Amino acid sequence: MNEDIKNAGELAGVTEDLRGEIAKVIIGQEDVIEQLLIGLFCHQHCFMVGVPGLAKTLMVSTLSRVLNLNFKRIQFTPDLMPSDIIGTDIIQDNPASGKREFTFFRGPVFANLVLADEINRTPPKTQAALLEAMQERQVTVGTRTLKLEEPFFVLATQNPIEQEGTYPLPEAQLDRFMLSIRVNYPQPEEELDILRMTTVDQEEIVKPVLQAEDIIRYQKLVRRVPVPDHVYTYALELVRRTRPTDTIAPPFIKEWVDFGAGPRAGQNLIFGAKARALMKGRSCATSEDVAILAKPVLRHRVVTNFNADSEGVGAEAIIERLLAETPVHGDD
Repeated sequence: MNEDIKNAGELAGVTEDLRGEIAKVIIGQEDVIEQLLIGLFCHQHCFMVGVPGLAKTLMVSTLSRVLNLNFKRIQFTPDLMPSDIIGTDIIQDNPASGKREFTFFRGPVFANLVLADEINRTPPKTQAALLEAMQERQVTVGTRTLKLEEPFFVLATQNPIEQEGTYPLPEAQLDRFMLSIRVNYPQPEEELDILRMTTVDQEEIVKPVLQAEDIIRYQKLVRRVPVPDHVYTYALELVRRTRPTDTIAPPFIKEWVDFGAGPRAGQNLIFGAKARALMKGRSCATSEDVAILAKPVLRHRVVTNFNADSEGVGAEAIIERLLAETPVHGDD
């Protein structure tokens, strides 16, 4: 236990070093970066939503450099095939035997950090190829099963303003992503710094802060973080209160929500609270950690109904009200 407390302080320092290196390239977006790191240390995948031009790809590629991970970007398009993601067997001449043989060429999913850019622009069959790799952390090619190298972290992006010719992910597939991360426009002073930094002849060099084996060690450490019973209870109540059929669901949930969050949401709230505690230098998760992660964990798991849509009430507003009305069990 004493060793874990020591490691909590170590991860807090590492987190600050990571933030410092990323800040050389990315101005602002502190909450987004924190949530990406939480997803990484929880050994889970994340979903990023934001309009074009907010440096989502640059953010992810910078993250891969400071983590010293193998990075691949997949641009999802309507004609993308599953083999374009997983890889394919190609017939080649074998100089040694003089025969033609199948050789497997690995696709971009064989990387530590995979950016699935605009995942909603490709048909469900191709989406499923990536989602299977995410869930099983392996791919099947013919009769062979190939393990993906750890750490394996998928970040998918979706453009919220381009709906024509898109294939939105079903709720069951969205549920495989731990966090739905909103990337918003920068603040005026941050945007001014972006203009100054990106319009000069200067390229910032970022240094690796972690290695793959360090990330795997911290992922195991997250699972050992203790969680008081009242934190489990608070996370459970938040999740149950999103379900209109549950006895403790408030009236506004019954009025505005078709389907609420499943058990995976509660698991992710607890995992996220553990990781955030370590990143803040604490060796124990709190209800505050759960509350801060409620929006990114729940926003893609709360399905609004016609009443909410007609009144302009979105999942974000529903979760805010839920947080305001759900008693927080003390962290004293």
